[in-house]
Amino acid sequence: MDEARVYACHAATPEGYRSPDCLGAASDQCQLLPEGATTQGIAICIAAETAIWDDILNREYQITRADLKTRDASEGTDLAGGLQKAQRAWIAFRDAECDLTYDQWEGGSVRGIAYANCLLVMTAERSIVLRDMRPR
Repeated sequence: MDEARVYACHAATPEGYRSPDCLGAASDQCQLLPEGATTQGIAICIAAETAIWDDILNREYQITRADLKTRDASEGTDLAGGLQKAQRAWIAFRDAECDLTYDQWEGGSVRGIAYANCLLVMTAERSIVLRDMRPR
């Protein structure tokens, strides 16, 4: 998996833009390999890219939370607490949404791909949202 490609995609995504054209490009490359051309291989490739986006998301969350804690200290607010609450709710929503996507494809071999893609898209989008919460 081309980790640098995913990090570059995240970095190149303009502020306010949630679905970059480069999203999924690393998993698309993976799918060109012989082991990536099967239904299971496609899901594995998508999951591998998702893992990188998840690392980015966790980094963005930590940086944004630290930034909000600094603001909280100077402004007497609890934005960091609000972010933590929102992030927990977002994780529950993402999981429920992707479970629904999986269930909609009951009986189909594509259900694993649909589920993996749901996680990829939602994770990447959230990492960008977290980044964009901070002033640039």
